[in-house]
Amino acid sequence: MYTVTLKQQQYKTYVLSEQASGSELEVVPERGGIITGWRVKGQEILYLDKERFANPDLSVRGGVPILFPICGNLPDNTYTYNAKQYTLKQHGFARDLPWEIEEVSEDNTTYFKLHLVSNEQIKVVYPFDFHLSFSYKINGNTLEIQQHLHNSSTTPIPFSTGFHPYFQAPDKTQLEFAIPAREYQDQRTKEIKFFSGNFDFNVDEIDVAFKQLTGKSATVTDNSRKLQLTLDYGDDYPIVVFWTLKGKDFYCLEPWSAPRNSLNTSENLTVLEPGASYQASIRLTANFF
Repeated sequence: MYTVTLKQQQYKTYVLSEQASGSELEVVPERGGIITGWRVKGQEILYLDKERFANPDLSVRGGVPILFPICGNLPDNTYTYNAKQYTLKQHGFARDLPWEIEEVSEDNTTYFKLHLVSNEQIKVVYPFDFHLSFSYKINGNTLEIQQHLHNSSTTPIPFSTGFHPYFQAPDKTQLEFAIPAREYQDQRTKEIKFFSGNFDFNVDEIDVAFKQLTGKSATVTDNSRKLQLTLDYGDDYPIVVFWTLKGKDFYCLEPWSAPRNSLNTSENLTVLEPGASYQASIRLTANFF
């Protein structure tokens, strides 16, 4: 049995609960359509910096922010389209704008559906008409996120998309990684390095992109929490980014459809024709052992 409740905190928070599995999902539409909490068997999977979340002037560091229409940043936060220069902040605008709740279901396929529609404010930085929707579903220990983008413009829409989930990790030295790649690119130095299966958590920041993936699933085992977390992604996400900061109890495992600066370089850039639609999904599974 599923229930959907609404909590009025600083922001309206929708809570989807599945009694049989003890799973819960929290979503805040007006704060970028973000998932702020995901609990399995009563244990929180995600990390959330509550002070940043409470400050609308700061980007959220935690939960599952949505990346659209870019992943990562652009040089000087600018890109050129049709000989005109535009400005976009890191990871795009979707994670900073209010979304609207479109549908809440309470049957066997219970989910939240939210949408973001282009407007004059958005067109200042991204000159296209679109309708972007996300569906969040839980089933036992699994969370599935489905996205749908419709191009309402008379011109093609260039974009990249991704997710930036923050996972709790109180002791990162207890993490084990099974990522289907033999190498990664350091996103700061651009160096290509061999992946030994682990990371040096003594450095201040780790920001690497796995671009030569040989599989569609990545797993992180947290021995301190007795938790195995699996990220499943499709062909729409040829890049997985790993990011963390020293002294912070989180790590991020992020599926991206294209690398940084793809709006300028066109590398892996998706171009959606007028009137066409794009669909993609990811799945997260949390197993305690």
